[in-house]
Parts: sequence; structure tokens; C-alpha cells
Amino acid sequence: MKQVTIIAVPRALGSTITIPLEMLSAANDVARARKQREKLVKIELVSGISDKSIRLSGGLNIQCEKELSDITHSDLIFVPGVWGNPRASVKQLTAMQQWLKTQHQNGSIICSTVTGSFLLAEAGLLDGKVATTHWRFFDEFQRQYPRVKLQRKRFITSADNLFCTGSVNAVRDIMLHFVQQLYGESIANEISRQFTHELKRSYESLLLSKDQNRSHHDEDIIKVQEWLYDNFQRQIQIAELASRFQLSVRSLNRRFKLATNTTPLQYLQALRIDHAKELLKQSNLAISEVADMVGYQDASYFTGLFKKLNKVTPNEYRGLVRNKLFLAENTQQLIQ
Repeated sequence: MKQVTIIAVPRALGSTITIPLEMLSAANDVARARKQREKLVKIELVSGISDKSIRLSGGLNIQCEKELSDITHSDLIFVPGVWGNPRASVKQLTAMQQWLKTQHQNGSIICSTVTGSFLLAEAGLLDGKVATTHWRFFDEFQRQYPRVKLQRKRFITSADNLFCTGSVNAVRDIMLHFVQQLYGESIANEISRQFTHELKRSYESLLLSKDQNRSHHDEDIIKVQEWLYDNFQRQIQIAELASRFQLSVRSLNRRFKLATNTTPLQYLQALRIDHAKELLKQSNLAISEVADMVGYQDASYFTGLFKKLNKVTPNEYRGLVRNKLFLAENTQQLIQ
């Protein structure tokens, strides 16, 4: 049985503890309901100090089951973020830092949430590796840990079994990945439906991609991206989009380009083409119907754009991906 350790420390943000705890507990419940007991994971809430009673930020008190000295092995460890400047916590949690180093040397995967990355960096675990943290502490983190490759435009980083998240929302996203790794795709899909408002997207292609276009900290542009994601099928004019978010067209284009390294129009096109790929792979819709469903009334324009971005026509793409699916299914049958 896999062992998961969720650490609690004084002044920790409750959400950075409860999100992993609740999503993993829910996954265990689903596994039990499906009578898949072999997939169950042991989840332990552990104190990062020599006291099992921990007072979190906001005055919430929790009672931990164990202390770090009680844990000799863990497959996956979660390090919480703290409210306010993390430097005070770093100074007080030196024993925890040594424990994290030992666990990582023994093969544990460690995931820090928001400012929890300060603890990993202080322990020297992030030297020479990519990492991220809460945007408010970017400058301080970079000054304090110059050997760490801070990624200011990424909400999630991964290097050598060390994961960092830069926001509470990113904790939910990384949890979907860990649930998939621990429980499989089917249970991960169920947890995604229960805990997120959107379809689960590919972790590798979106969250940890070396392409940083989709991760940044301009909250206005994030809202624009979210709106485009929910409305890409509609006929959209950039001027109307700018007006909706109380921006000039020039300001929208400038800030969007700065944040994502692409223009609003290019971003919209990418959203539409990505959705079209799924329709081509999963449905028997005609090309004109696919075009219409992703926001293009002119099928010939859609076909030309699709080929420009993918080097193949929609029909050619459909043939390629379906052939791969056929081969994969037949290979699976041979294995069984």
C-alpha cells in the first residue's frame, strides 16, 4: 500500500493541507465503492513540529496522528504553505528540513504548496532545479536562493521528484495528477468531476509543459483566458472582448502578449483547434460540423487554419489518430 504524508505546521494555510487530504480521501472512497481495495492509499496527517496539536492560520486547530520522527518511509509528501512571510517558519523548522532531505534521498516524491517551496529551497533540495512559489514572494525567494531556477510564469514545476505549486488553485490541479498516478485514470476522472468545474486537461501538456504561455500572474488576462475557454464556440471580436474586460484593444493585445507570449486571436485559434482535435478523434462528425462546433462557419477556412497549425488536414489528422487508437487497442488485447 502506498504511503502519503501530509504535513501540518503552525500558521499553515488550511487549504494547502485540506485539499490534498480531501481529494485523496475521496479517491479512497471511490476505490472502496468500486471494490478496488488494491488501489487504497494510506494517508497520514503528520505534525512538522514536536507537538501533534497544530494551530493553523485563521485560528483553526487540528490534531495530527503522528510526528515526523514516527515516519520512516513515505511515497508522497505534501509540504504546506504558510500565511505571511515564510522566513519565520523556515527558521523554526530546521528539523523538518533535514527530514525532507532524508526522505527525498530515500526516493520520496515531495510536493510543496505555495510558500512551502521556501522549506525545500532552505534544505538545498532545489539547488540547480526549477521551482516556483507564491508571486508575492518571488523577489525574496530569488534573493534568498539564487541557485534555484525560479519560474515566475509557471504555477507548477517539477524536477527530480520535487514539485512546487505557486497558487492554491494549482494545488487542486497537481492533485488530479497525483490521483491519476496513484489510482488510475478512471478514479481520477471521477475526482475531477467532483472537485473541479472544468474537464480535466492533460497534466503533462498543460501544467508542466516547458511552454509557459498558459501560466502567469496577470489576473485580468487570466480572466480573459478563462472566458475564452468557456466561450470559444461563439463568434468573438477582439474589440468586443477588450470592452467586456474594460480594456482598450491595444492594452489587451499588449498585456496578453506579455503574459502568454501569444496574441488573443492566436490563443483563441489554439483553443478551437485543440477542441476540434478531440472531436475529430472521438466523433464521426463531418468536417463542416466540427468547424461549426468550434466557432468557424467557413469549413474551408477552418481546414486551412488546421493544416497551417498541424501540417495535416482535419481528415488526415482523423485518420492518423484513429489508426493509433486502433493499434493501441489491438496491442492491449494481445497483452491481455
